[in-house]
Amino acid sequence: MTYTAKTFNLPTLTGLSEKQIKVHLVLYEGYVKHVNLIMEKIKALKDADAEGNAYLISELRWRFAFEFDGMRMHELYFSQFEGRLTPLTTDGPLEKAIKEKYGEKGIEAHVREVAGTRGIGWVVVYADPNENTLHTVFVNDHEVGQLAGLPVLLALDLWEHAYMVDYVPAEKKNYIDAFFANLNWKVVEDRFNATK
Repeated sequence: MTYTAKTFNLPTLTGLSEKQIKVHLVLYEGYVKHVNLIMEKIKALKDADAEGNAYLISELRWRFAFEFDGMRMHELYFSQFEGRLTPLTTDGPLEKAIKEKYGEKGIEAHVREVAGTRGIGWVVVYADPNENTLHTVFVNDHEVGQLAGLPVLLALDLWEHAYMVDYVPAEKKNYIDAFFANLNWKVVEDRFNATK
């Protein structure tokens, strides 16, 4: 099995240059490349001498989570910009869940608050269908700290590679503004509706 980098139908984005998006997509493609490379290396090491290469194989398996989660988180991230800017459906199921969890302040204000956490990483909004609620968390490394088994609704990449061409680290807030200026809430709503 081999993974292939996805192509995304991205419009011209407000506040995120074409150059920034190209740089970020190349980084994503690197994750895909390394997922495949690790799988190939594990197979080759096992075929050559599984017992003698057990330590190397286990180290590659540790690294696999980093590459795989990096690949998937970026797929979630970029797909949120496909199509066009679409507002959240008023009184739809997701907005009702948002109001129940975050009140009138809403999810965007809450995501912005969590995104203000010092450091690099991701802000991830999850659906918890078992408890019929939402969770917003800051994940430092995409392979560590994810909420197990919960579907991702929204993924905001806060690693500097996501905005370093257009903004310096001190301008992270401007990048977050650009993220929300381009977010297709229909994609997020479709992810939420798929959990029902």
